[in-house]
Amino acid sequence: MTQLEALSIMKTGANVFLTGEPGSGKTYVINKYVQYLRECGIDPAVTASTGIAATHISGMTIHSWSGVGIKEKLDKYDLDKISSSQYIAKRVIRTNVLIIDEVSMLSSSTLSMVDAVAREIRHNSGAFGGLQVIFVGDFFQLPPIAKKIEIDLEETVLIEDTSTRFAYDSSAWSRANPIVCYLTEQHRQSDDGFSSILAAIRKNTFGEKHMASLEKRKINKSFPEETLKLFSHNIDVDRINNDMLAKILGSEKTFEMSSKGTVWLVETLKKGCLSPAKLSLKTSAKVMFTKNNLKEGFVNGTTGRVLGFGSGGYPIVQTSSGRKIEVMPMEWMVEENGKARAAISQLPLRLAWAITIHKSQGMNLDEAVMDLENVFEYGQGYVALSRVRKLSSLYLIGWNERVFMVHPEVLAKDGFFRKSADEAEKILGEIPKENLAKLQENFVKACGGKIKKKRQARSARVL
Repeated sequence: MTQLEALSIMKTGANVFLTGEPGSGKTYVINKYVQYLRECGIDPAVTASTGIAATHISGMTIHSWSGVGIKEKLDKYDLDKISSSQYIAKRVIRTNVLIIDEVSMLSSSTLSMVDAVAREIRHNSGAFGGLQVIFVGDFFQLPPIAKKIEIDLEETVLIEDTSTRFAYDSSAWSRANPIVCYLTEQHRQSDDGFSSILAAIRKNTFGEKHMASLEKRKINKSFPEETLKLFSHNIDVDRINNDMLAKILGSEKTFEMSSKGTVWLVETLKKGCLSPAKLSLKTSAKVMFTKNNLKEGFVNGTTGRVLGFGSGGYPIVQTSSGRKIEVMPMEWMVEENGKARAAISQLPLRLAWAITIHKSQGMNLDEAVMDLENVFEYGQGYVALSRVRKLSSLYLIGWNERVFMVHPEVLAKDGFFRKSADEAEKILGEIPKENLAKLQENFVKACGGKIKKKRQARSARVL
């Protein structure tokens, strides 16, 4: 399915599961949909399963939005307390569209709790209280952390089979019955051979031919010193970055993060922000941009080197493409109803000799050195490998067999998702354009919005 087709389906108000391989443009489609809704006077709730993912989309975590916080179960007292909160109730009631990004990292129990809160507050027994719900993510990527939950059968409002793990196992997902929009275009990998390796891992058909290609990218412990390195554990990342910065002669310049707004939302933003609260830089330091700014010529994942510091004290970075940018502080914020509830400000940079695989999810990297010997989770190796655009940009220190394994349950479910998406695409193609436009207009009106008519170009007249 193309990005345009997925967008057309979303505009009808249908619940949707937007998925696809890394680089297929899921975030792009969501940003376009959010832009469309806001142009129509509708402010969607933009959320994500983790703080890091939330900062990528200028939203908040679904846990914060719904008020469930860090709860692992929801009893009658909890539900009453959340629904009695004037602020949370007001937020949920005025929402018409709920977007949940990186849904693969959201547990089935958390999704059910969000559903229960929405139904209770909105006094609507429909899925998520009648909201349009857009699930976004790829279940082949990092899964939710499995936890054992003790359930009191008399007090618990919702009961999920504790053996289930993924969001699609939730009864809330079943009630929402989302249309599957499986994006098939590829906008990251520019190397057909590398794309075939990633596809083989995804389909569980990785074999000797693919291994032979990766073997050619294996390097010894001496690797390109300045290239970004991905590790599975924070301890390795911190060691590399601190050691490399210390090797550089010259004075160190430190930039402190500033913040404003609701305290707990500020803390959530800080935890999810890829830029550190205290950023130490030196001339020649290897850095990576942590935010998108196409106008200035960088995106989240663009790498470069500090050339020096400008008259205002801010670093001048030369990107790997040769562009020189004086980097100014940028804001990460939580927006609601068109207003910022909390914001943090910091240079959109971090030291870039090393980063964890977990924090790399969602990034596009020019090149990377990867140590995958300690990968311990399904999807971890796939996420790491799929960050780069081509095989020649990949350097492997080592790996274990877990790297090339996908979750068997996800593999089986993916077949269902693909088939469902094919059926949706066929049905969409059979709907007359005028009928589709009417469905989209009716949804906007039902949300209290108004479709912004495109201005027709005025023809030139000779007087």
